[in-house]
Amino acid sequence: MSRRIARLGVTADLLTASGLVFAVATALVVATGHLLVGIPLLAVTGFHDLFDGPVAKATGKASVRGALFDSVMDRFADAVLMAGVAWYLVSVHDGELALLPLAVLAAASLVSYVRAKADALGLPMTNGGVFGGLMERAERMILLGAGFLEPWLLVPVLWALFGLTMLTALARFFTAWRAAEGPAPGVGEPAGARAPSGFGWRPERSPRSSVRRARRDGYLAPGQPRGELAARWRARRQEALESRTARARARRERTEAARAVRASRGPHRAARSGHRGLRGSDPADRGA
Repeated sequence: MSRRIARLGVTADLLTASGLVFAVATALVVATGHLLVGIPLLAVTGFHDLFDGPVAKATGKASVRGALFDSVMDRFADAVLMAGVAWYLVSVHDGELALLPLAVLAAASLVSYVRAKADALGLPMTNGGVFGGLMERAERMILLGAGFLEPWLLVPVLWALFGLTMLTALARFFTAWRAAEGPAPGVGEPAGARAPSGFGWRPERSPRSSVRRARRDGYLAPGQPRGELAARWRARRQEALESRTARARARRERTEAARAVRASRGPHRAARSGHRGLRGSDPADRGA
Protein backbone atom coordinates (compact mmCIF):
# COMPACT_ATOMS: atom_id res chain seq x y z
CA MET A 1 0.00 0.00 0.00
CA SER A 2 2.78 2.44 0.90
CA ARG A 3 4.53 1.79 -2.44
CA ARG A 4 1.32 2.49 -4.34
CA ILE A 5 0.93 5.78 -2.51
CA ALA A 6 4.55 6.66 -3.23
CA ARG A 7 4.07 5.92 -6.97
CA LEU A 8 1.29 8.52 -7.00
CA GLY A 9 3.88 11.15 -6.11
CA VAL A 10 2.66 11.60 -2.53
CA THR A 11 5.52 12.27 -0.11
CA ALA A 12 5.65 11.47 3.58
CA ASP A 13 5.80 15.15 4.55
CA LEU A 14 2.70 15.81 2.46
CA LEU A 15 0.86 13.02 4.28
CA THR A 16 1.93 14.42 7.64
CA ALA A 17 0.85 17.98 6.78
CA SER A 18 -2.48 16.89 5.28
CA GLY A 19 -3.10 14.77 8.36
CA LEU A 20 -2.86 17.90 10.48
CA VAL A 21 -5.31 19.66 8.14
CA PHE A 22 -7.84 16.84 8.57
CA ALA A 23 -7.30 16.91 12.33
CA VAL A 24 -8.19 20.62 12.35
CA ALA A 25 -11.29 19.88 10.26
CA THR A 26 -12.28 17.12 12.68
CA ALA A 27 -11.88 19.44 15.63
CA LEU A 28 -14.06 22.09 13.98
CA VAL A 29 -16.94 19.77 13.16
CA VAL A 30 -16.82 18.20 16.63
CA ALA A 31 -16.75 21.61 18.30
CA THR A 32 -19.91 22.58 16.41
CA GLY A 33 -21.66 19.38 17.52
CA HIS A 34 -21.47 17.32 14.30
CA LEU A 35 -19.98 14.24 15.95
CA LEU A 36 -20.94 11.77 13.24
CA VAL A 37 -19.25 13.88 10.58
CA GLY A 38 -16.13 13.82 12.71
CA ILE A 39 -15.83 10.02 12.48
CA PRO A 40 -14.78 9.78 8.78
CA LEU A 41 -12.59 12.85 9.14
CA LEU A 42 -10.89 11.26 12.14
CA ALA A 43 -10.42 8.05 10.14
CA VAL A 44 -8.73 10.00 7.33
CA THR A 45 -6.48 11.67 9.90
CA GLY A 46 -5.46 8.28 11.24
CA PHE A 47 -4.85 7.03 7.69
CA HIS A 48 -2.35 9.81 7.06
CA ASP A 49 -0.58 9.12 10.35
CA LEU A 50 -0.46 5.39 9.60
CA PHE A 51 1.20 5.64 6.19
CA ASP A 52 3.55 8.61 6.38
CA GLY A 53 6.36 6.54 7.93
CA PRO A 54 6.06 3.56 5.51
CA VAL A 55 5.91 5.94 2.53
CA ALA A 56 9.12 7.63 3.68
CA LYS A 57 10.84 4.23 3.88
CA ALA A 58 9.42 3.09 0.53
CA THR A 59 10.76 6.19 -1.23
CA GLY A 60 14.11 6.03 0.57
CA LYS A 61 13.61 9.52 1.98
CA ALA A 62 13.43 8.66 5.68
CA SER A 63 15.37 11.29 7.59
CA VAL A 64 15.75 12.76 11.03
CA ARG A 65 14.09 15.97 9.88
CA GLY A 66 11.07 14.01 8.62
CA ALA A 67 10.81 12.09 11.88
CA LEU A 68 10.91 15.37 13.81
CA PHE A 69 8.24 16.90 11.58
CA ASP A 70 5.99 13.87 11.96
CA SER A 71 6.34 13.75 15.74
CA VAL A 72 5.65 17.47 16.21
CA MET A 73 2.67 17.46 13.85
CA ASP A 74 1.20 14.47 15.69
CA ARG A 75 1.37 16.40 18.94
CA PHE A 76 -0.29 19.42 17.27
CA ALA A 77 -3.05 17.18 15.89
CA ASP A 78 -3.70 15.65 19.32
CA ALA A 79 -3.92 19.09 20.90
CA VAL A 80 -6.30 20.39 18.24
CA LEU A 81 -8.57 17.34 18.49
CA MET A 82 -8.83 17.54 22.26
CA ALA A 83 -9.47 21.30 22.02
CA GLY A 84 -12.40 20.62 19.70
CA VAL A 85 -13.80 18.01 22.09
CA ALA A 86 -13.39 20.40 25.03
CA TRP A 87 -15.22 23.14 23.10
CA TYR A 88 -18.11 20.75 22.44
CA LEU A 89 -18.32 19.72 26.09
CA VAL A 90 -18.40 23.37 27.18
CA SER A 91 -21.35 24.02 24.89
CA VAL A 92 -23.50 21.02 25.90
CA HIS A 93 -22.47 20.24 29.50
CA ASP A 94 -22.22 22.10 32.74
CA GLY A 95 -19.43 21.71 35.26
CA GLU A 96 -15.80 20.79 34.80
CA LEU A 97 -16.18 18.11 32.11
CA ALA A 98 -14.33 20.37 29.68
CA LEU A 99 -11.15 19.59 31.63
CA LEU A 100 -11.44 15.89 30.81
CA PRO A 101 -10.04 16.20 27.24
CA LEU A 102 -7.13 18.19 28.65
CA ALA A 103 -6.43 15.37 31.10
CA VAL A 104 -6.48 12.88 28.22
CA LEU A 105 -4.04 15.10 26.30
CA ALA A 106 -1.69 15.27 29.30
CA ALA A 107 -1.76 11.48 29.72
CA ALA A 108 -1.05 11.00 26.00
CA SER A 109 1.93 13.34 26.28
CA LEU A 110 3.27 11.21 29.14
CA VAL A 111 3.12 8.09 26.95
CA SER A 112 5.26 9.75 24.29
CA TYR A 113 7.59 11.43 26.79
CA VAL A 114 8.49 8.28 28.71
CA ARG A 115 9.43 6.48 25.49
CA ALA A 116 11.43 9.44 24.16
CA LYS A 117 13.28 9.95 27.46
CA ALA A 118 14.16 6.27 27.74
CA ASP A 119 15.56 6.31 24.19
CA ALA A 120 17.56 9.44 24.97
CA LEU A 121 19.07 7.77 28.05
CA GLY A 122 20.01 4.70 26.04
CA LEU A 123 17.73 2.36 27.97
CA PRO A 124 16.58 -0.88 26.32
CA MET A 125 13.03 0.38 26.17
CA THR A 126 10.11 -1.77 25.08
CA ASN A 127 6.42 -1.00 25.11
CA GLY A 128 6.16 -2.36 28.64
CA GLY A 129 4.31 -5.58 27.93
CA VAL A 130 0.58 -5.67 27.27
CA PHE A 131 -0.24 -2.40 29.03
CA GLY A 132 2.75 -0.47 27.64
CA GLY A 133 1.32 -0.67 24.12
CA LEU A 134 -2.32 -0.55 25.12
CA MET A 135 -3.13 3.08 24.23
CA GLU A 136 -0.79 4.35 21.57
CA ARG A 137 -1.92 7.06 19.18
CA ALA A 138 -3.81 4.79 16.77
CA GLU A 139 -5.71 3.09 19.58
CA ARG A 140 -6.58 6.46 21.13
CA MET A 141 -8.02 7.74 17.86
CA ILE A 142 -10.08 4.58 17.37
CA LEU A 143 -11.55 4.84 20.85
CA LEU A 144 -12.21 8.56 20.42
CA GLY A 145 -14.03 7.83 17.15
CA ALA A 146 -16.22 5.34 19.01
CA GLY A 147 -17.18 8.14 21.38
CA PHE A 148 -18.45 10.21 18.42
CA LEU A 149 -21.12 7.62 17.64
CA GLU A 150 -23.53 8.99 20.24
CA PRO A 151 -23.41 12.25 22.25
CA TRP A 152 -24.08 10.45 25.54
CA LEU A 153 -21.23 8.02 24.81
CA LEU A 154 -18.51 10.66 24.51
CA VAL A 155 -17.98 11.37 28.22
CA PRO A 156 -17.68 7.69 29.30
CA VAL A 157 -15.30 7.07 26.40
CA LEU A 158 -13.16 10.03 27.49
CA TRP A 159 -12.97 8.65 31.04
CA ALA A 160 -11.97 5.24 29.70
CA LEU A 161 -9.46 6.90 27.37
CA PHE A 162 -7.91 8.82 30.26
CA GLY A 163 -7.63 5.78 32.52
CA LEU A 164 -6.19 3.46 29.86
CA THR A 165 -3.73 6.10 28.65
CA MET A 166 -2.47 6.70 32.19
CA LEU A 167 -2.09 2.94 32.61
CA THR A 168 -0.01 2.84 29.43
CA ALA A 169 2.22 5.67 30.63
CA LEU A 170 2.77 4.01 34.02
CA ALA A 171 3.56 0.65 32.41
CA ARG A 172 6.19 2.28 30.20
CA PHE A 173 7.64 4.17 33.15
CA PHE A 174 8.08 1.04 35.25
CA THR A 175 9.63 -0.75 32.28
CA ALA A 176 12.17 2.06 31.93
CA TRP A 177 12.67 2.07 35.72
CA ARG A 178 13.60 -1.61 35.72
CA ALA A 179 15.89 -1.12 32.73
CA ALA A 180 17.72 1.69 34.57
CA GLU A 181 18.72 -0.48 37.55
CA GLY A 182 22.41 -0.62 38.42
CA PRO A 183 25.25 1.76 37.62
CA ALA A 184 24.90 3.61 34.36
CA PRO A 185 26.99 6.06 32.39
CA GLY A 186 26.22 9.75 32.45
CA VAL A 187 23.14 11.08 30.72
CA GLY A 188 23.56 10.69 27.00
CA GLU A 189 27.26 9.71 27.07
CA PRO A 190 28.54 6.56 25.41
CA ALA A 191 28.46 3.49 27.58
CA GLY A 192 32.24 3.03 27.53
CA ALA A 193 32.90 6.52 28.84
CA ARG A 194 33.30 7.21 32.53
CA ALA A 195 32.10 10.33 34.25
CA PRO A 196 34.53 12.24 36.50
CA SER A 197 34.50 11.30 40.14
CA GLY A 198 31.99 13.33 42.11
CA PHE A 199 29.73 13.93 39.12
CA GLY A 200 26.81 11.77 37.99
CA TRP A 201 26.72 13.20 34.48
CA ARG A 202 28.62 15.35 32.04
CA PRO A 203 26.87 18.54 30.90
CA GLU A 204 28.69 18.47 27.56
CA ARG A 205 27.48 14.95 26.81
CA SER A 206 23.83 15.73 26.16
CA PRO A 207 21.77 13.20 24.14
CA ARG A 208 21.45 15.60 21.24
CA SER A 209 25.17 16.36 21.05
CA SER A 210 25.99 12.64 21.34
CA VAL A 211 23.74 11.80 18.39
CA ARG A 212 25.25 14.63 16.33
CA ARG A 213 28.74 13.42 17.20
CA ALA A 214 27.84 9.85 16.21
CA ARG A 215 26.50 10.99 12.84
CA ARG A 216 29.53 13.20 12.26
CA ASP A 217 31.91 10.32 12.99
CA GLY A 218 29.98 7.93 10.78
CA TYR A 219 28.61 5.70 13.53
CA LEU A 220 24.99 6.70 12.85
CA ALA A 221 23.68 7.26 9.35
CA PRO A 222 21.05 9.96 8.67
CA GLY A 223 17.63 8.52 9.29
CA GLN A 224 19.01 5.62 11.29
CA PRO A 225 17.10 5.18 14.58
CA ARG A 226 18.91 6.21 17.74
CA GLY A 227 18.09 2.84 19.28
CA GLU A 228 20.90 1.29 17.22
CA LEU A 229 23.31 3.86 18.60
CA ALA A 230 22.14 3.03 22.13
CA ALA A 231 22.66 -0.67 21.41
CA ARG A 232 26.23 0.04 20.31
CA TRP A 233 26.85 2.07 23.45
CA ARG A 234 25.54 -0.75 25.61
CA ALA A 235 27.78 -3.23 23.79
CA ARG A 236 30.79 -0.97 24.34
CA ARG A 237 29.90 -0.62 28.00
CA GLN A 238 29.66 -4.39 28.35
CA GLU A 239 33.07 -4.78 26.72
CA ALA A 240 34.53 -2.13 29.04
CA LEU A 241 33.05 -3.85 32.09
CA GLU A 242 34.44 -7.22 30.98
CA SER A 243 37.90 -5.76 30.39
CA ARG A 244 37.87 -4.02 33.76
CA THR A 245 36.78 -7.27 35.39
CA ALA A 246 39.61 -9.14 33.66
CA ARG A 247 42.16 -6.55 34.76
CA ALA A 248 40.89 -6.65 38.33
CA ARG A 249 41.07 -10.46 38.31
CA ALA A 250 44.64 -10.35 37.01
CA ARG A 251 45.67 -7.85 39.69
CA ARG A 252 44.05 -9.98 42.36
CA GLU A 253 45.86 -13.09 41.13
CA ARG A 254 49.20 -11.26 41.11
CA THR A 255 48.58 -9.99 44.64
CA GLU A 256 47.68 -13.44 45.90
CA ALA A 257 50.78 -14.93 44.23
CA ALA A 258 53.01 -12.32 45.84
CA ARG A 259 51.47 -13.02 49.24
CA ALA A 260 52.03 -16.74 48.75
CA VAL A 261 55.69 -16.15 47.88
CA ARG A 262 56.18 -13.94 50.95
CA ALA A 263 54.44 -16.48 53.14
CA SER A 264 56.65 -19.29 51.81
CA ARG A 265 59.81 -17.26 52.39
CA GLY A 266 58.89 -16.42 55.97
CA PRO A 267 59.66 -19.86 57.59
CA HIS A 268 62.98 -20.14 55.72
CA ARG A 269 64.10 -16.73 56.99
CA ALA A 270 63.12 -17.65 60.54
CA ALA A 271 65.03 -20.94 60.32
CA ARG A 272 68.16 -19.20 58.98
CA SER A 273 68.06 -16.53 61.69
CA GLY A 274 67.58 -19.23 64.37
CA HIS A 275 70.51 -21.20 62.99
CA ARG A 276 72.75 -18.16 63.12
CA GLY A 277 71.71 -17.57 66.72
CA LEU A 278 72.68 -21.08 67.73
CA ARG A 279 76.09 -20.77 66.12
CA GLY A 280 76.76 -17.52 67.91
CA SER A 281 75.96 -19.01 71.32
CA ASP A 282 78.43 -21.89 70.97
CA PRO A 283 81.74 -21.20 72.95
CA ALA A 284 83.76 -22.79 70.18
CA ASP A 285 82.27 -20.34 67.72
CA ARG A 286 83.15 -17.39 70.00
CA GLY A 287 86.75 -18.56 70.31
CA ALA A 288 86.46 -19.41 74.01
